[in-house]
Amino acid sequence: MNQPETSLAKTPKRAAVASWIGSALEYYDFAVYGTAAALVLNHLFFPADTNPALAILASMATVGVAYVVRPLGALIMGPLADKYGRRFVLMLTLFLMGGATFAIGCLPTFHDVGFLAPVLLVICRIIQGLSASGEQASAISVSLEHSSEHRRGVTTSWTLQGTQFGTLLATGVFIPFATLPQEQLLSWGWRVPFWLSAVVIVTAYIIRRKLEEPPAFREVDETVVQKSPLAATFRHHKAAVLRIAAAAMINTVNMVFTVWSISYATNGVGLDRATMLWVTVVTNFVALFAIPLAGIVADKFGRKPVFVVGTIGPAVLIYPYLAAVTAGNWPLIFVFGILMSGITYSLANAIWPAFYAEMFPTRVRATGLALGTQIGFAVSGGVAPALATFLAGDDMANWVGVGIFVSAMCLLSAVAALTAKETGKLTLEEIDVLHTTRTEAAEAARIR
Repeated sequence: MNQPETSLAKTPKRAAVASWIGSALEYYDFAVYGTAAALVLNHLFFPADTNPALAILASMATVGVAYVVRPLGALIMGPLADKYGRRFVLMLTLFLMGGATFAIGCLPTFHDVGFLAPVLLVICRIIQGLSASGEQASAISVSLEHSSEHRRGVTTSWTLQGTQFGTLLATGVFIPFATLPQEQLLSWGWRVPFWLSAVVIVTAYIIRRKLEEPPAFREVDETVVQKSPLAATFRHHKAAVLRIAAAAMINTVNMVFTVWSISYATNGVGLDRATMLWVTVVTNFVALFAIPLAGIVADKFGRKPVFVVGTIGPAVLIYPYLAAVTAGNWPLIFVFGILMSGITYSLANAIWPAFYAEMFPTRVRATGLALGTQIGFAVSGGVAPALATFLAGDDMANWVGVGIFVSAMCLLSAVAALTAKETGKLTLEEIDVLHTTRTEAAEAARIR
């Protein structure tokens, strides 16, 4: 079916803005839970007579629930995006995430309904996880396929800059409530950031409803009667999925920095809650500038070198950062937090959208990207906060063990990245050819 030329035009700025704002607003929802888990949920959703260390561990485990279910969400959302469109999934995930987040703010606590409270909390986290699994893959695919050639690194980096802004916003919103007296914080203050997701739903809907499907996706959809994108991914692109899953272990840095270290600082060392949240705010503010700059550098020098440097930096800097937290040295906490997460981690965080997405052809891009990233995030995000809590011990003193764990995950991520092909200088058409095997090409030819 022939389309007018204008209907297949790329709109990189519009796609980047829609991906940025939608991801920022949706990941506000996801990040606000992590902050609440580090500060208050251990007091609200678990028995009062529970060992404090066990309550903290249980709270960290609920953070991981959403990550553990994300591979299941990828099995659903990725194929939907490749078959019915990236925009369809972006709208679906918006309402799932926003609704679940608002519901968390309305939940009764353990004091009100007993063990039903943590059960309801986990259900909401499952819905959040299913939503997040489709959000990034679809947003990244939209921005990549609308992008000008050879600017895909910086264009797709805006999606991650959006998620970074969402994390910044979530932490910033919590700061005034964290300064409330303990009784007010635990009675009503913690609920307000979750209720603000109503604004998230309305704003993101207005922005995304006019977003058009990218030309690359529409051309494939019109010329190829697709079989199951999921079956095609498993049959022809398993290696890329596994490579991305291993590379995504770099997310361990983010989880330890934004969730576990806050819990460690406030519950283990006894540092001020609000000041510790300001560390995350300032660091994420720096990352807002570092991420697009890293995308520009990756478009010029390639994906792999930028990504690998972004894995080595945090592997080294995690030790002085945690040592500064342990010593309660605020200037060094800010300095090493910014260096580790705001700058070096941002190199990898900025470029993985283009780096991972370019490991697949257009017809299975969202499926492959969702599967690889969500498997990796399930392991890193689902395990990291709870495992770090376990490694630290009941007295939360073994921060060196946590540092070794983070470094090991960074090393795994770097090794996986080094096995990938460099695609920064290729066009999307050349990438499609590169990743389409002879068998897959023959199958496509037969059904044209």
